[in-house]
Amino acid sequence: MYDVRPNFIIGFHGCEESVRDKLVNRPNEIINSNRPYDWLGHGMYFWENNYTRAQLWAEEKENNGKITKPAVLGAVIHLGYCCDFLDSKYIRLIQHYYKSYKDLSDLTGDELPRNKDVPSDPNNDKLLRVLDCAVIEYMHKSITDTWKKEVELNGNSLTKIFETTRGVFTEGGPAFDGAGLFEKSHVQVCVRNPNCIKGFFIPREEVVFPQADSIS
Repeated sequence: MYDVRPNFIIGFHGCEESVRDKLVNRPNEIINSNRPYDWLGHGMYFWENNYTRAQLWAEEKENNGKITKPAVLGAVIHLGYCCDFLDSKYIRLIQHYYKSYKDLSDLTGDELPRNKDVPSDPNNDKLLRVLDCAVIEYMHKSITDTWKKEVELNGNSLTKIFETTRGVFTEGGPAFDGAGLFEKSHVQVCVRNPNCIKGFFIPREEVVFPQADSIS
């Protein structure tokens, strides 16, 4: 009953300026991430309502030599049928699929992936989420396989395929001494169904409002 998220959100994507401009001008050429350590599985990633975090991420990539001219792309997103890990229902769901994935790995003798730290991260935030990505992708594949089988047998399916995935992450060091708040905490959205992205835009710069010289 409450599985579909009816509202729109604003998402921000840190990237190369040329990538931003390409997506604004050719919005159907969406760029998905398919890395084995993606935090929420494969798809196009956005920081939810967090322009500053997207900008900082792009600037970090510039400092590492991976981006020449950092920029931020804005998007209007409808979450639709969302695997929302801020909802306890979906935490229980991914726990179920983790058990199934682990049982399969034990059966085949494959080593279970692990989340890993990167040497440059002083906070040990396990930035390479290889296990998380593998389990989430296993869940999506299992659901899609069920959907396909039902369509083949019945011509239709009551199984729903997730369109987006959403999660909250505490990242970075404490915001101040003794804090329970962290410098890089954020909500991240991974869009799997491109139809959930209603449009891209170039975020405009904020102006001073009201301006002192305009007040009489």
